[in-house]
Amino acid sequence: MRRRWTERESDPEAARLIAAELKTPAIVARLLTQRGVRTPDEARAFLEPSIDALHSPDGLLGMPAALGRLRQAIADGEKILIYGDYDVDGTTSVVLLSKAVELAGGKADYHVPHRVREGYGMREDVIERAASEGIKLIISVDTGIREIEVVEKAASLGIDCIITDHHIPEDAIPRALAVLNPNQPGCSYPDKNLCGVGIAFKLGYALLATLGWPEDRFRRTVESMLMIVAIGSIADLVPLAGENRVFASIGLRGLARARNPGLRALLDVAGLADKNPPTAGDIGFRIGPRMNAAGRMDTARAVVELFAAADDAAARPIAEKLDALNAERQAAEQQVVESILELLADTPPPDVAPFLVVAGEGWHPGVIGIVASRIVERFHRPTLVLSIDLATGLATGSGRSIPGFHLTEAFTSLDGIFERYGGHAMAAGCTIRADRIEALRRGLNDYAAETLGPDDFIPLQPVDSELRFGDIGDRLMTSLEKLAPHGIGNPAPVFFARDVYLVGPPRILKEKHLKLRLAQDGVEINAIGWRLAALAHEIDDGRPLEAAFTVEWDDYWSNWRLNLKDLRTA
Repeated sequence: MRRRWTERESDPEAARLIAAELKTPAIVARLLTQRGVRTPDEARAFLEPSIDALHSPDGLLGMPAALGRLRQAIADGEKILIYGDYDVDGTTSVVLLSKAVELAGGKADYHVPHRVREGYGMREDVIERAASEGIKLIISVDTGIREIEVVEKAASLGIDCIITDHHIPEDAIPRALAVLNPNQPGCSYPDKNLCGVGIAFKLGYALLATLGWPEDRFRRTVESMLMIVAIGSIADLVPLAGENRVFASIGLRGLARARNPGLRALLDVAGLADKNPPTAGDIGFRIGPRMNAAGRMDTARAVVELFAAADDAAARPIAEKLDALNAERQAAEQQVVESILELLADTPPPDVAPFLVVAGEGWHPGVIGIVASRIVERFHRPTLVLSIDLATGLATGSGRSIPGFHLTEAFTSLDGIFERYGGHAMAAGCTIRADRIEALRRGLNDYAAETLGPDDFIPLQPVDSELRFGDIGDRLMTSLEKLAPHGIGNPAPVFFARDVYLVGPPRILKEKHLKLRLAQDGVEINAIGWRLAALAHEIDDGRPLEAAFTVEWDDYWSNWRLNLKDLRTA
């Protein structure tokens, strides 16, 4: 699929000042301005993340009340329940806050909902069971900001609730004892991009800060906690800027010397035991999927049990179970993707069918969100994948979008056709009666036809700066590595090169990947294009090419290589 290349906006004057004061290469200074950095002080903070740069937890609206109630519960030996979610953000939040309560002398039980049987959010039956067990305090993590009725139910049963969440609230806020959410009205906390585990960390940090520990012990404990925060934040795809950059940077460094048996076992089964340290990409593509597989294919409690394992012998079987569940998830995902590609074999062009709605019986509901992402990657159209349950007559759907199309607004335009729905601009979920799917398909396509234009169906390829092959080397790459960790808000730099020529014919790997050797001004370099095999038929080895790429280390050849994002005839 052809792409529109677009160069990210830079600030030449700010880049000049940053390069001069920090003595950093001009290309690094330019990249910093393309990531929102404008002054030498901001650049220094970006390149040298520090715990000292974190904001005080006291800035969160509701923190004094939450901290006071939690300390009282621990002092009085009350039963505490931590109510989480089944994704990586939710399970890491449970792990972190449970550990903080334990270090403060308390003990907390936890509940992680089952994706299929319970679904997302807090349930009244869980609250009623907690009351019967003598629970007096419930702390939600990564959930709860919209649970007005559930919080009222808890209050009627004599249970106090502390809500910690990062999702955008609706018009009303639950009448809990305290609500910690930087996105709630009236909260002046400066960083609005924390995910659930980031908010849980703030409460845990505030709690441990009251224990009177020596500074070095407190700092070591915080750094240890940031390993968990980094995993949850990276996996939840929050912008890796501001405090999230501090979390990710320090947490990833800590993973190189992880002592938790469960964490070590997880790194081992993911093939990262000897990597020093893992990258954000390793977390996003190897650790996160294994943790998420528990909630998708079985129960997410296994993740919490993994981190609570007392030793290697107890941790290893759980880690291997997550690895096996991830393989099962991959197989289920591939099966659904293949079924959908068959259904879409003769799909009309986007001017006729701008929104793809596909449905099938018995598709595993735990993988349809990932599958929707795969279909968007292939067709670059907003997509809704629905799994039909014949026993109930209901279909569970998961949607993914493209830039310029707000998925939840599209769903809202059809309000009344769904049993329920929710989400945000780029991802949303729904439940609908199976006999309404065709009406849903028509409605979403009509809405998309009015919203999207021809250019919206051409994926963008952002590029940062021109980079000549002769400039690629250890010195430059060492400077560029200081921009990591990369993710949303701080993407890995994508460079472009002109007047590039093929050296020999391209090779196709596994029928989908492209491997070739490129040359520019007499400098040759290896290149790999993941899932870009189709480009082999579009390039002419006798004409100059233009390449968009990142640069990565090739362990096999012990040299730098290009990771192609796009390749086109000049």
